[in-house]
Amino acid sequence: MSEISTKPYLIRAIYEWCSDQGYTPYLAVAVNGRTVVPRAYVQDGQIVLNVSMTATQNLQISNDLVSFQARFGGVAQNISVPIENVAAIYARENGHGMAFEVQLADGEQADAAPDSAAQPVLESDDKGPETPSPAPAKGGFGRGHLKIVK
Repeated sequence: MSEISTKPYLIRAIYEWCSDQGYTPYLAVAVNGRTVVPRAYVQDGQIVLNVSMTATQNLQISNDLVSFQARFGGVAQNISVPIENVAAIYARENGHGMAFEVQLADGEQADAAPDSAAQPVLESDDKGPETPSPAPAKGGFGRGHLKIVK
């Protein structure tokens, strides 16, 4: 029997910490063919998703997959992200969280955005329509407080 990665456990822990502190948890994701996200919001093969309780429905963070339902442009969509595609989870308010090394399958590359003007971060909640948020700091996700975990 193979050992289960610590990555999904760390993602769940940071998510719970963000929620307990009243912060908004963001999930940075490398997008490829196995990732089900709205492609219009993908930029440079990445997307950052607001995964707070108010922005999602039926959020499940299993050992293999992060899945939930959210509204994008007013349209409800099912989102599905393999755990290995999660690049980081962090709090929007202070950038604290954790980054992970993303290892896509051999020969697999992250998808490029169909529209380079699309906003990579989409924030939604049950109080109103979605509003784009500022993109993560140039050169990576978050604000420099994240640590690569191998």
